[in-house]
Amino acid sequence: MSDKLTDFKHADSALPDANKLWPLYGAGFESLGKEGQMIDVIMPEPGADELLVRHDAVGICFSDVKVIKAGQNHPRIRKKMTEDPVVLGHEVALTVVKAGANLQNEYQPGDRFIIQADIVHKGVGTAYGYELRGGFQQYNIIDERVLKGDGGNYLLRVKPSTGYAEAALNEPWACVEASYTLTYRTAWKEGGTLYVGGSGSGVRLGNAATWKPGSIVIDVADSAAAAYLTDWATRHNVAIQPENGSTKYDDIVILGNDAELIERMFARLAYGGHFAVVTSAPVARSVQLDIGRLHYDRLGLSGTASNDIATAYQPFRTQLQPQGILWALGAAGPMGQMHVQRAIEMPGGPRKIVATNLNRPRMAVLEEKLTPAAKKHGVELVCLSRDQFESDEALLARLQAETGGKGFDDVVVIAASASAAEQGEVVMAEGCTVNVFAGLPRGTMAGFDLNLVVAKGVRYTGISGSSIDDLRHMLKLTESKQLETNRSVVAVAGLEGVPDGLQAVAKGTFPGKVVIYPMISMPLTTIDELKEKLPSVYAKLEADGSWTNAAEEELLRVML
Repeated sequence: MSDKLTDFKHADSALPDANKLWPLYGAGFESLGKEGQMIDVIMPEPGADELLVRHDAVGICFSDVKVIKAGQNHPRIRKKMTEDPVVLGHEVALTVVKAGANLQNEYQPGDRFIIQADIVHKGVGTAYGYELRGGFQQYNIIDERVLKGDGGNYLLRVKPSTGYAEAALNEPWACVEASYTLTYRTAWKEGGTLYVGGSGSGVRLGNAATWKPGSIVIDVADSAAAAYLTDWATRHNVAIQPENGSTKYDDIVILGNDAELIERMFARLAYGGHFAVVTSAPVARSVQLDIGRLHYDRLGLSGTASNDIATAYQPFRTQLQPQGILWALGAAGPMGQMHVQRAIEMPGGPRKIVATNLNRPRMAVLEEKLTPAAKKHGVELVCLSRDQFESDEALLARLQAETGGKGFDDVVVIAASASAAEQGEVVMAEGCTVNVFAGLPRGTMAGFDLNLVVAKGVRYTGISGSSIDDLRHMLKLTESKQLETNRSVVAVAGLEGVPDGLQAVAKGTFPGKVVIYPMISMPLTTIDELKEKLPSVYAKLEADGSWTNAAEEELLRVML
């Protein structure tokens, strides 16, 4: 017998005349909607090469809040918002409800997808929930920008058995996963710009003698080293250029321990650039580097105490050290919990995780939710909060004790502060990888002890966003049940709950993800509140209170 949920899954229900959505006309929460309310617009009709899709579940991201705060000044917004408002929401699960005439052999009503938010079409970058209207509406048109983008089709097909929230949350989870699977160059960029500067005494190229940059600036004080590099460049047809004070370099190699030179030249790295410090002498002081660019511009930072330049370009370890010890710094928020959960559930992970945050109540939520999973996977989970300790020094002493005095093999920085990133330097083991995940703005300076990088092999990694390949990889992990994205859900709502959900994310109210179900009517409701408000849904949760596909089905069965 047909029911509303079955019809919903198959997209068999008659379409309404109007499409409900939340327009954003500019900066500030007062610019969301008209007089604080969502609006109705005429239901769109797909063209011959377009799809009409229904938004089934949409996660709220702090990036949505950033658009609200910046409005027209947001770097991803190029249209005039007062005339063509933004519809936010890029963490989306959707279903095809109608295919255009030319697409009906390929797409059928009921086909389900997630969407890669970052889209490039004919060389022009755009994004779902930014330039393209996103998920905080019931229906939308998908056109050639998505279906025939420069990266191919930005829709990824989802299995019918996969939950809607489970699917939608692959987008933020893909960003987490991408931070552990990114790769860095192990040689100078072929055909790129190279700067070599500093003292230079005794330097050797080693395997770097076979690398092929397009040009080199030789800014070396030692005359023998300068002659050595000049001879190499001449014999290998590498153009020798003067330093002009403005060139952005793909690779920068600093020979020696000149802190001022290091700081000055780090600012000259191009996007995706690599910065290497080659010195046997200690760098006398902490250097101030742009940690925001390290994250957003995918910069590599490495070093070596050898006089062989090539040894500074050894492969970065970006996956967590198997059977190592991880410090997750700023772990209690939505993204922090994802990092901790991933470390617990993925094979080949650490044997011990120390998770920290500022206050105990938020940390207690993580501890309650993830301790059973940690025990199941044989991982020791230690949850600490700053307010348990008299001083930062006392907390750091406890952290060092948790490693047996050896330091952490991995540090992931989710707390969005430069001081948090600096804090971990005293508790890093040799070969530690520091994942700078928090998206601090470009121009945010932080102190780096480069002696750790040079002498102890510490490596800093960072990435912004994810690619369609990252999303495809993450979907495989989800649908194979290696990672349970539903664990991230902490509150649910219908479309009318969007403003309250956005405000909650802006204030950091919840230690988890808010998921909007655009096709139901429901105020913002925490998972715990379901016990009183929707007991039949609450009864379908996991024993630890986590969201499930069964709970979602019951929610839709009751509320559609």
